[in-house]
Amino acid sequence: MSFFADTWYLFQRHLLATLRLPIWIAVTLIQPFIWLALFGQLFRRVVEIPGFEAPSYIEFLTPGVVVMNALFAAAWSGMGLIADLNDGVVDRMLATPVRRGALIAARVLHASFTIGIQSLIILALGLALGAQFPGGLLGALATLVPSMLLGASFAALSSGIALMTRREETLIAIVNFFGLPLSFLSASFMSAALMPDWVLSIATINPVNWAVSAARAAVAGNDWATVAVNCGLLALVLAATGTFATQAFRAYRRAA
Repeated sequence: MSFFADTWYLFQRHLLATLRLPIWIAVTLIQPFIWLALFGQLFRRVVEIPGFEAPSYIEFLTPGVVVMNALFAAAWSGMGLIADLNDGVVDRMLATPVRRGALIAARVLHASFTIGIQSLIILALGLALGAQFPGGLLGALATLVPSMLLGASFAALSSGIALMTRREETLIAIVNFFGLPLSFLSASFMSAALMPDWVLSIATINPVNWAVSAARAAVAGNDWATVAVNCGLLALVLAATGTFATQAFRAYRRAA
């Protein structure tokens, strides 16, 4: 069997597990809904600050929440891998002819697909709360590309960390340590024009900010060059984290 066929079959396995517990997708959307409903109202008058780049804060916030959901949903994906490691599922898979890389690729694909579904729901919530997408349906759908690329990148990173540590406590600590700083050191909540210089400097090299900028440009429908460049950068991040996860898996196999 080919790598792609193995990845597809394993992806279906993960998807079926998700479909057996669909409440999980709904539960993970509670926090994004709170961000949209609560922060969207709490900071709605921030658009009155001179230099703010959007006429409506909920319109500004929705792409940021899409990206933040992708970050956190993907960052926790390694927990499922740790459970499979502890239950011996991975070791049993290694006794089959399945391509080794497919074991990681299927998890990354599943995380990315799930994030795509969640992103559509968040966009619908944003519309219900009053957001307008000048880029139309194409612009709204284009936000899925940076969010899914970011999600795939962090799913691969989370899987690599899970393989290296094999402990849920360690993965939780790492996600909590980096998750919120990466979010707040981006334009998710605040216009880049109003950021302190040191925050803006960090944001320029922050993959989360690349995804936010691409998603926001997509819904605006007026700067497709930014969308293309930032998605290209995110693709490079995915290549790097995918390589890291592959090397971590090889290290696990040697130690097993």
